[in-house]
Amino acid sequence: MEILQLKYFQTVARYEHITKAAEELKIAQPSLSKTIARLEEDIGVSLFDRQGRNIKLNANGKVFLEHVNKAFMELDIGKRKVQNFEGTKKVSIKIAVTLKNVLPKLVSPFLNRFPHLHFQQINGSSSVLKSKLEAGELDFFISPFPFNSPNIEWKPLFTEDIYLIVPTNHYLAGRKSISISEIKNESFILMNTENSFRELTDKLCKEAGFTPNTSLEVNDPEALIGLIRRGIGVTFISERDWKRASHLLPEKIEINESNWKRTMGLSWSNKNYFSIEAQQFKDYIIEYFEKA
Repeated sequence: MEILQLKYFQTVARYEHITKAAEELKIAQPSLSKTIARLEEDIGVSLFDRQGRNIKLNANGKVFLEHVNKAFMELDIGKRKVQNFEGTKKVSIKIAVTLKNVLPKLVSPFLNRFPHLHFQQINGSSSVLKSKLEAGELDFFISPFPFNSPNIEWKPLFTEDIYLIVPTNHYLAGRKSISISEIKNESFILMNTENSFRELTDKLCKEAGFTPNTSLEVNDPEALIGLIRRGIGVTFISERDWKRASHLLPEKIEINESNWKRTMGLSWSNKNYFSIEAQQFKDYIIEYFEKA
């Protein structure tokens, strides 16, 4: 059993998808499949259930993954501790932020105080990033999801309203507020399904008893704004994002239901080892949003 095999297993387990895991690891899909098969042969049990191209972590795999995550986290903690003992200049902090354009403003003042730091932005869906938190591959995650895990802490940072945005020629334009049930048949333009804000609004729509009729999904917020301005569909937007784009999207409609809000919070693993700088950065993030 080799460390590389375990790292590959950890990634496949996170995605439950060979192609996506191979893309992250930057290796050929057949090579990854063979590595996982050799690992299962070494252990003597299957770790995944396979049906055609689908692959799903089974009970054996879930138990093994828990121990693999612990092993890698212990190795990372050991590395960080000896680096601190030796006074290694470069301290790395891995962070994921679902808020658009916030990272430069958040990190720049801290880097001015601690120029020896190295920040790495990590991307992925909320489920993938949760796995990375638990595995020690991610230090901090700013998102609207308080993960249900005993190993993950979540500190609320701020709460904001969610609005409905319509084109200026839409029949709802000029309305101050609306009930969510009134728009269940509207044609929506939304961000793609891996976007955290989209995950949240889909969840809130489901709680309201409907699935948005999505006519178009985009990856770029600027493209979404352009389509709304051209009169193609309606969308949801957070209060902060609307304030930045209010000159382009004047038709903001408040949603009457009290749960249509987004609370952003800071997540981290209570099993992780943080350098002094990383602990200070955590406190700095909380203070930053208190003053924002």
